[in-house]
Amino acid sequence: MKIGLPKGSLEQQTLSLFARAGFDISVPDRSYFARTDDAELEAMLFRAQEIPRYVEQGVLDCGLSGHDWIMETGARVEEICELVYSKQGIGRYAWVLAVHNDSTFKSPQDLQGKRIATELVNVTRRYLAEKGVTAEVEYSWGATEAKVPTLVDAIVEGTETGASLLAHNLRVLDTVLSSSTRLIANRESMKDEWKRQKTENIQTLLQGALQAEAMVGLKMNVERAHLQAVLALLPALKNPTISGLSDENFVAVEVVAEERQVRELIPRLKRAGASGIIEYPLNKVIP
Repeated sequence: MKIGLPKGSLEQQTLSLFARAGFDISVPDRSYFARTDDAELEAMLFRAQEIPRYVEQGVLDCGLSGHDWIMETGARVEEICELVYSKQGIGRYAWVLAVHNDSTFKSPQDLQGKRIATELVNVTRRYLAEKGVTAEVEYSWGATEAKVPTLVDAIVEGTETGASLLAHNLRVLDTVLSSSTRLIANRESMKDEWKRQKTENIQTLLQGALQAEAMVGLKMNVERAHLQAVLALLPALKNPTISGLSDENFVAVEVVAEERQVRELIPRLKRAGASGIIEYPLNKVIP
């Protein structure tokens, strides 16, 4: 089965995600054809902007691309799932309408008859039409933030943190589109039972790897007399696992917890009677 992976800014995050999901994928220098340890999978790298079109056309059976590029290309594909990660880490990003901080523009309607630069031309035009605004929208080949106000009146640019916009003295008027990475598939390919199952397997493993990023496992020994006090402190996807030990007065307790909670949780568990506490990383968490 042929899968398309994004080349460029999302490449390393994507390869790392697949590694945590159990797929060993490597890309030789200056190559767009990846090596993978899965004999059933043929991985190729393209710009994220191109992947929806190639999936629609059947060049690829499935692929990873942003919701933004699916909307921009209008590709008719089957969306399998959302995968919330980005080049800065875990999170969604947004395409925003921005102007120079010193401009007099206060709302999208103030851009009537003005010039706007963006990579997301079709989405921007639809957005302006919904706002009742007629403006000239031109494609930007790069350095979009630097074009305001000398070359254009406004831009529509993708951002995760807003840091680049602030650095260029830009002010956001509105959010045009919120986006995140999606696993998409060719509609005809999904009629093939083997390819659908393979794609759904990839979905399960990738989502499990993302779920595990913010989680850790905890193991501990607890005297039965203190068990209820310890259990009252523990979070879990369902219930903690409790196992008997050779010493009948003690049990082993195992739980999955959010990593950000652990620094406060471990001292509380110790005070409640837990001992031999072990924290360990997780590769995948499958609900």
